[in-house]
Amino acid sequence: MADGKLIIFSAPSGAGKTTIVHHLLRKFPELSFSISATTRQKRGDEVHGQDYYFITKEEFLHKIAQKDFVEFEEVYSGTFYGTLRSEIERIWSQGKHVIFDIDVIGGLHLKKKFGDQALAIFVQPPSLEVLIERLTGRGTDSAEKLAERFKKADKELKYADQFDIILKNYDLSVACAEAEEMIENFVKN
Repeated sequence: MADGKLIIFSAPSGAGKTTIVHHLLRKFPELSFSISATTRQKRGDEVHGQDYYFITKEEFLHKIAQKDFVEFEEVYSGTFYGTLRSEIERIWSQGKHVIFDIDVIGGLHLKKKFGDQALAIFVQPPSLEVLIERLTGRGTDSAEKLAERFKKADKELKYADQFDIILKNYDLSVACAEAEEMIENFVKN
């Protein structure tokens, strides 16, 4: 499906983008989730090929050299994330549209590469303080990792106006309903 579309959800970690994307995947059978490749370790009950493609740093660098990625980034020091070209092609070949849950810089790279074929949505949290509360409340990261995430989130919030739409996530049910409307309008046009 060469005319497949891309729907990009980006936000700082903890803004709610993953929850919104999962909601949309349940609501719209014509969407399929783009699984990112990463060099980070699995967390909790994550599954290779479902949550991420977990690969070694050496494999990742080899794929960069082979131009297998449509976008990639060293998101945290020594930890790479990227979107494989083959992943987008896999989804389009099923006659579906691709939906992304991706970091802010990666989202902007995709939008730049695919232009009007992509809708880039920035999920805006109520405030940096709320974001910090959410990330701390997860209990999944060390104090050092949390500090790194807070610093990155502060920087990422400054990119919001470079996206097609800013979706305010002050109330999750409202944000999900607004996201549904955005997707319906974009996919049908």
